[in-house]
Amino acid sequence: MAFEPPQRLVRALGETPQDGIDGATEWLEKLPEQVQLAVDLRELTVERVQAPGGRSSLVVLVRQIDGTPAVLKFAPERARPESERAALAHWDGFGAVQLLNPGDTQGVLLLERLHPEVSVRSLPEAKALLEAAGTLRRLWVEPPAGHVFETVAERTGRQAGAMRASADGETVALVDAALAAREELLADAPEARLLHGTFRQSKVLAGERLPWLAVGPDPVIGERAFDLARLVRDRVEDLIASPSGASTTRRRVKRLAESLDLDQDRLRGWTLFRAVESGVRARRVGRRQDAELLLEFAGWL
Repeated sequence: MAFEPPQRLVRALGETPQDGIDGATEWLEKLPEQVQLAVDLRELTVERVQAPGGRSSLVVLVRQIDGTPAVLKFAPERARPESERAALAHWDGFGAVQLLNPGDTQGVLLLERLHPEVSVRSLPEAKALLEAAGTLRRLWVEPPAGHVFETVAERTGRQAGAMRASADGETVALVDAALAAREELLADAPEARLLHGTFRQSKVLAGERLPWLAVGPDPVIGERAFDLARLVRDRVEDLIASPSGASTTRRRVKRLAESLDLDQDRLRGWTLFRAVESGVRARRVGRRQDAELLLEFAGWL
């Protein structure tokens, strides 16, 4: 099978080389062979590679031997594909895409086919937030016994170290505020649920079984406010462009917290931490425009 991985994926893998540029290059070089092996092993028919695709995985649209449409997903180890498999298996299609090969050990995810061209983000903003929040609520369940998912404390601990190392004169005040918020929130964590981990409107796609299903989790164990925080800043470019962006953001925090019975201050705190972390990371890898939007947004909180 001859194909070129989407350039968006190639750029992203080179942007944050957690396992080194050579590691990302090696994974990309082996990808055609891995795809062909997975297709042959499962007797699948390839339709096409989804493009532009995501920033952390390759998605191939396929059909199973009986003609049923499906998706093959490939991700490097740093994207924690086995953690995603474990979460999808635990949710078992409730609120999330159905995993079709839960017992597989090949590092490949075979998933039900959704409609990648139709996400919740295509809806008007108020409706999109309502549908996204309703989908997210279904995912907040007790973690499976003996799970190996990382915790919010562990994940944000790594992020906090990188934030401190990258802080400069322009960002140090926001970084200090975000790190202080994290310490306060972790000191009194109210619950431990299985969370999506990287939830936003574009991660909710139209389906056949249910109108909307979540995809692409990077699961983590922690409080629900951490998961909802990323949704607060959806369409951040529109918020920044609006003269009422700051007040709209504060109303959004209040509305989302009330709709899901969460503490507003905890949601605001995690929203601050996650926006600053994303903004500082964007600055570090040269995405200046994204960084400016995120850090200005964080300043409103």
